[in-house]
Amino acid sequence: MNILVVAAHPKLENSRANRALLDAIQGIENVHVHDLYKEYPNWHIDVKREQERLLGYERIVFQFPFYWYSCPPLLKKWFDDVLVRGWAYGPDGNHLKDKEFMVAITAGGSENGFRAGGDNRFTISELLRPIQATLTHCKGEFLPPYAMYDADRLTPHQFREQAERYAEHIQAGVKQLAR
Repeated sequence: MNILVVAAHPKLENSRANRALLDAIQGIENVHVHDLYKEYPNWHIDVKREQERLLGYERIVFQFPFYWYSCPPLLKKWFDDVLVRGWAYGPDGNHLKDKEFMVAITAGGSENGFRAGGDNRFTISELLRPIQATLTHCKGEFLPPYAMYDADRLTPHQFREQAERYAEHIQAGVKQLAR
């Protein structure tokens, strides 16, 4: 299975967490990384090229820091520009039908904080609903997300452990993820 990781971090060079995740998947033959902020520093997204890129993969992973309960602004713009009516959804919008989609986030808060009644009041799954709704509207299958909690407080050893889990998670079969 060919997997595309769409990395969207505005300052990836300064991110220990997102960098650790990306380092863990470097060199995996069927996994390809696409860094949106590196590709589009001027925010002028080449829509046709992005759409063509998506066609070559069975699974697309959106990796980003989770802040203000959402994705970074360039990824939101990418969704708006690339996933258009007539291509991704609506009449003749079947290009993403049956593709697998996954979200991989890094969060500064604790896992306990992302529970009903926790500091953030909602679970990660609840907070990711708008992205899930977008991707299922495009006739894709939304797979269980990967979340690295306490991303600003982990030790180097914990980063390595998380990164290994991430590499396994994004490559896992659908049945494995459902457990």
